[in-house]
Amino acid sequence: MGIKEQLIRAAEDELTEYSTDLRKIEKLRPKVAFRLSTAEREHLAGELRTELDSGAPLGPIVEKQRQTVALPFWGLCGLGLLLGFLGALWGWGVAIAGCWGAFVIQRWGWQLQARRLLLATLEDIERRAAR
Repeated sequence: MGIKEQLIRAAEDELTEYSTDLRKIEKLRPKVAFRLSTAEREHLAGELRTELDSGAPLGPIVEKQRQTVALPFWGLCGLGLLLGFLGALWGWGVAIAGCWGAFVIQRWGWQLQARRLLLATLEDIERRAAR
């Protein structure tokens, strides 16, 4: 696992805590600043910007509203379970497909949020270094 993946995992860990974005950046800043040089931070920030900007057109929506976007898939999952229990075998397939779709969308949104948090942390480090 590369340094980029490790930092994204650290950002995902910070997302699990209930706090403000500024607090998350503050806690993530030492992890980033001590691991990367200035050139590596600039390179990583450029990579993250291109990843976040070149994503699918639904990327920004999924990043900000991942649970809302996944809600119809959770509904399909519930409907499939109901149909499966009522005896329609294809209902189980609908339930599995809905569950899988909702999980994939929420994981994608979570990863986008972690990348955005890491990018904000890198920008904060650069701002502080410029002062």
